[in-house]
Formats: sequence, C-alpha cells, structure tokens
Amino acid sequence: MKVAIVGLPQSGKSMVFSAVTEQPHDPYAPPEPRHGMVHVPDHRLEFLAKLCKPRKIVEATIEVVDFPGFSIDTPKGQQDMRRLLPEVHLAELLAVVVRDFENDSVPAYKDRIDPEADLAEFWDELIFADLDAVTTRIERLEKSLKKPTKTHEHDKREHALLQHCQEALEANKPISTAISTEEDAKVVASFAFLTQKPMLCIRNVSDDQASTEKDIPSDHLEASVTLSASIEAEIATLEPGDRAAFLADLGLKEPARDRLVRCCYEACGLISFLTMNPEAVTAWAITKGTTAVEAAGKVHTDFAHGFIRAETISYDELVACGDMKNARAAGKVRKEGKGYVVQDGDVINILSSA
Repeated sequence: MKVAIVGLPQSGKSMVFSAVTEQPHDPYAPPEPRHGMVHVPDHRLEFLAKLCKPRKIVEATIEVVDFPGFSIDTPKGQQDMRRLLPEVHLAELLAVVVRDFENDSVPAYKDRIDPEADLAEFWDELIFADLDAVTTRIERLEKSLKKPTKTHEHDKREHALLQHCQEALEANKPISTAISTEEDAKVVASFAFLTQKPMLCIRNVSDDQASTEKDIPSDHLEASVTLSASIEAEIATLEPGDRAAFLADLGLKEPARDRLVRCCYEACGLISFLTMNPEAVTAWAITKGTTAVEAAGKVHTDFAHGFIRAETISYDELVACGDMKNARAAGKVRKEGKGYVVQDGDVINILSSA
C-alpha cells in the first residue's frame, strides 16, 4: 500500500514522516517528495517464529510519501501542485495532516490555527483537482463524439458518466457518489480520482496534547489519529529500548508509527494473513473480503494458477493448541477452497500444483 502524506503548508507533514519512518528531519531539504517504508508491527509473527524457527521474519510494509504543502494562493503554489499531483494520484490512501499547535517560530498558514478549516480547504483543493481533470476529459470527448470512431459507443458512455461526476463535484461531493456500478468504476479507474481515495486525518498537536484524541468532524474521513509530530520525531531517533519511557511520559503506550499504521489499515479496510515455513514467517496485507485463491496469488502468482486448497487455522486457535501438530490432532486445521474468505490472523498453508 502507498500512502501520500499531504496537507497545507506548515502543518508538520515532514515531522510526521520522520516520526513514522525514523528518517531524520531536514528543515532545509528541497521541496520534493520523500519516500520511506514503514514496517507493520505484528506481535503474532514472534509466536510463529518460535514454532518453525525460520531464517527470517517478514513484516508487511507500507510505503509513505511526504509531499510539500499544497497551496493555490499563488501562481507558484498552483504550479507546484500541478507538478506533484500525478504522483499523489498513485497513492491508495491520502493521509492529510492538519495543524493544531502553536509555535512562534513556525508561522501559521493564513495566520490561523484551525484544523477544521484547514481540512475543509484541503478537501476543496481535491475537489478542484478532480473537477479540472473531469472537465478537460469531457471537452476532449465532446470533440471526438462529433465524428464516427471505433470507440464511439464507449466514449458516449464515458461522457455521460463524467457529466454525473462533474455534477457531484460541483455540489462538493466526491466522485464516489457518482459511481453506482462496477462498470462505472472500470470506466473511471484510469483517472485515479483523488476524491475517490480513502482519506484519514492526522491531527498534529503540541507535546502537552499528545495523548488527547479529538475527532475532526468531516464526512470525508475513514479514520483519524492525533499525535505530536515534533516530539515523536525526536523519540524515533532514540534507541528502541529507550523509547517506552519517553512515550509513557506523554501518556502514550505506543509510538506514532503503530497508531498511524492501524489507522491506515482501518481506512483502507486491510487485514493480515500469515504464512510460516522454515524459510520465512510472513505477514501479508490484503483487503477484507479477499478469497483464498486471491491470497495465494499474493504469495506467488503461480500459487493462484495451481491452487488446490488452503490449510487454515486462526492464530488464536493455534496459540490455544500450542503448535501445528496439536492443532491437527484436535481437528482445528481446516481445508478451505478457492472461495473461502480469508480472515485477519488466519495462518495459511497454500497447497498448489505449481
């Protein structure tokens, strides 16, 4: 999964990026996207590793990209936004950082500290970006529909659908409200519209508010999290064994990375299934509703093609049995077919002819 960390200027996006990726914060870095990988913490892997003593443990990962602040108040800001938007479109999730802290050395955007207003303004920018893409495509389709072509009927359907999308955007509604069928979704898939993407909000607060969760009212969010990016970025530079004490002083049980990962999973409807063998114990991130054969393809495409069955046991049942030998003896290991819907924490052994 690819997550775009976005927001308005001076919201603290780069600090959030440093806190979750453990990359140093450089206030003088050029205004270009920064890329990092975040490992998804999963305590279940440790137990599985004790059972089969693998050569390695492989956690699921999330790619995060830190983008410079978006502002359309100036011609340069508009130009920078247009230049960066194509990469934002590649993300599966938008993590919008809003500022809720005072700092005299960091001037506030538009001289205000108002996270709700910032989130609303950023949403408007997403609406404008999608509306620009829709109207541009409609104009091109109207020209092509004036002459007979091999794609005339497809273009006609696309034109009608995009007109519905335009109406939704002009009413400040996301593209998703204009998509009613799978066929509609296929037609607009190549646009990767921003208002179709799930969105979570990161409320960046002062140190003394780090443990205070406060939702920001919005109809456009799938999840939200509160953190103090500046202090958590400092904690991320410490040795792992020294971090717990500092987090406890802030009233926190886990670091920003863990909380943000959980929100990303929630916003995108993700779960993890697990595999174990002498080579590796691995966590695989999938969307809820994924079938056994689709999960097999996640491990290796050949496994999906030659899928026979998936030997499956829930993590909790495996723990209760102690090991796979006892689990098999107790009849807890199930033989599931292609259509089985994988559940979070399923430990799966895929049998394939490949």
